Amino acid sequence: MANQIAIGAVEPGCKKVDPILVASNVTRQFGGLTAVNVEHVEIPRGQITALIGPNGAGKTTLFNLLTGFDKPTTGTWTFEGKNLAGVASYKVARLGMVRTFQLTKALSMLTVIENMRLGAQKQPGERFLAAMFRPLWSGFESRITVQAEELLKRFKLDAKRDDFAAALSGGQRKLLEMARALMAEPKLVMLDEPMAGVNPALTQSLLDHIKDLKSNGTTVLFVEHDMHMVRHISDWVVVMAEGKIVAEGPPADVMKDQAVIDAYLGAHADIDLGTVSIKTVKDGE
Repeated sequence: MANQIAIGAVEPGCKKVDPILVASNVTRQFGGLTAVNVEHVEIPRGQITALIGPNGAGKTTLFNLLTGFDKPTTGTWTFEGKNLAGVASYKVARLGMVRTFQLTKALSMLTVIENMRLGAQKQPGERFLAAMFRPLWSGFESRITVQAEELLKRFKLDAKRDDFAAALSGGQRKLLEMARALMAEPKLVMLDEPMAGVNPALTQSLLDHIKDLKSNGTTVLFVEHDMHMVRHISDWVVVMAEGKIVAEGPPADVMKDQAVIDAYLGAHADIDLGTVSIKTVKDGE
């Protein structure tokens, strides 16, 4: 796997065979604190890459910088060869790089289908003059409504089509946010802790949808603390600590890196959580 993704030795900042996103010398300082200090990182195209590390490592801040939601102190990065430094977040999305948030951004007082429609790009009805003449945008709205309904069915949210987003559970909002991101037909989807606060009953559904993204040719980069999920669905893992990239490689290799195990995964990271059984402890033992 490593030979199919990386060029040469697998180490922090190593070159990739076909990177879709490349960032160099990206820093973000808050006063005297350096939250992000990434010398070089490349995200492989068509793969599922996990970004892991302890709380405060700079993972979400790096997401914010790369997607235009925050401005770096220094640094450059490209997406499909296009320089994105200083590009506004909505323009980044138009280029095909979209993200979700740890705390979902569903618009609570809009219905599920209305939230979905908002995700579509280049809507003629968004232009001031065109918005006043329904025939100029009604056909486009009909087309994106069909697209939205297909995605809702795929994410098993079609029964919630006309419900307000505020009525959805936390897990359903995660599904809605992911489905809405796909309305933009992205090339790269960045998921910030997609499993956070999700009912275990919906966890497998989310996992399946993430794997489906790869099957459909979409590159995935996600932040996650669930090592069981990272181990089983990611093709590549990047480890951050104190704002820096300290390790990367295939999941199996990263899990065996002693420094990574001790610092980020804990002493029992070699145990597959999917095979752990719960032992009933008798009273008095």
